Amino acid sequence: MSQSGTTAPLSLARLHELVDIGQIDTVLLAMTDMQGRLQGKRIAARHFLEDVVPHSAEACNYLLAVDVDMNTVGGYQMSSWETGYGDFTLRPDLDTLRLATWHPATALVLADVVWADGTPVPASPRQILRRQLDRLAERGLVAQVGTELEFIVFDDSFEQAWNAGYRNMTPSNQYNVDYSLLGTSRIEPLLRRIRNEMTTAGLRVESAKGECNPGQHEIAFRYAEALATCDNHSIYKTAAKEIAAQEGKSLTFMAKYNQREGNSCHIHISLRGADGDLVFAGDRRHGMSALAEHFLAGQLAHLRGLTLLLAPNINSYKRFVPGSFAPTAVAWGPDNRTCALRLVGHGGASLRVENRVPGGDVNPYLATAALIAAGLDGIDNELPLGEALTGNAYDSDAEHVPSTLPEAVEAFEASELARTAFGEDVVGHYLNAARIEIAAYQAAVTDWELFRGFERL
Repeated sequence: MSQSGTTAPLSLARLHELVDIGQIDTVLLAMTDMQGRLQGKRIAARHFLEDVVPHSAEACNYLLAVDVDMNTVGGYQMSSWETGYGDFTLRPDLDTLRLATWHPATALVLADVVWADGTPVPASPRQILRRQLDRLAERGLVAQVGTELEFIVFDDSFEQAWNAGYRNMTPSNQYNVDYSLLGTSRIEPLLRRIRNEMTTAGLRVESAKGECNPGQHEIAFRYAEALATCDNHSIYKTAAKEIAAQEGKSLTFMAKYNQREGNSCHIHISLRGADGDLVFAGDRRHGMSALAEHFLAGQLAHLRGLTLLLAPNINSYKRFVPGSFAPTAVAWGPDNRTCALRLVGHGGASLRVENRVPGGDVNPYLATAALIAAGLDGIDNELPLGEALTGNAYDSDAEHVPSTLPEAVEAFEASELARTAFGEDVVGHYLNAARIEIAAYQAAVTDWELFRGFERL
């Protein structure tokens, strides 16, 4: 992999110029919530420059204490009715300032979430990742990350899909178009627009390809340093939905839309020295260094305990089906897509670990923070790397990835590493979020139950 060089595509000085000549009138100020979604405000551009840049902005702290439906829920220490649902501060990170050309006259900037005194809000996904990146920096290391995010496109609009209860929708392809140039050409106008709009937003597009499920596609972007990749991932995920809506279509990143192939989000990660040295490459197995072996061993040792941060929803676990290209075995292998951890590349700059556990619903900040925390434990304790798995990992006797959200919650709660790396407050916060998800699912009466039991039971 060659370095992307992705930097801020829009300087503050240039934004001033664009506002002065009337080409930009709105700035989106966005934070990332627990579900990985962008939340925030549309701010008048002049107000952004004169007030928000020097003084930041505020938002209700319930944004990190609600469920996916934005319902207020109990169990959170940082935000509740008892504490009055006060504000935290959105401090714009001007390194993320960019044009949002899929909206007229609009720029976008991401924010760090801090308290009024400037201290980070511990449960904020971006701050959780920053903490792990600081730990890497203390050891003279930098994480390079790339995410591969799949989605399914439908000819129905989001409004039509909602009104139909997400039933009987029409995928934009009627058959498996994996690598098919003919099949992908059917919706190339949408895919091309997404690619080009993301290019203007500062992401470097590599390719687009069809996938297995009807209507399923993937657009790949060049890797970058970890924080930039997670920022780009969140912006792209929101923008792709917005662009699809503008084209009268809809798309979903949910991990398992139907009983066919799910939407994955493979995360590729490697480390470099602070000076750019290729610390992953060496003379060990498959061109790895000792550091890379320890990093990979840490991934294996803590995969089950940190799966909650890789697969955060009930639906996430329905991907893990043998023979589905979604992993079930806690195992590693060189270029082996049946393993949870696939070693990719042939030494040098291309050598990296691909974690195949996350689905399209993953919060990239939390997942990347988990991979770094696990890898650092492997490095710090010089954990030995076991033998690679050859052949079909689905048929192996290797330990299994958690198969349900309750199982992942139990493993996360028992993880000593989670508490030492993230802190008790963060662990408690995300355990509460998971238990709320489980309770909501257990209270729901599903279509499956209605069709199975309405008449026949």
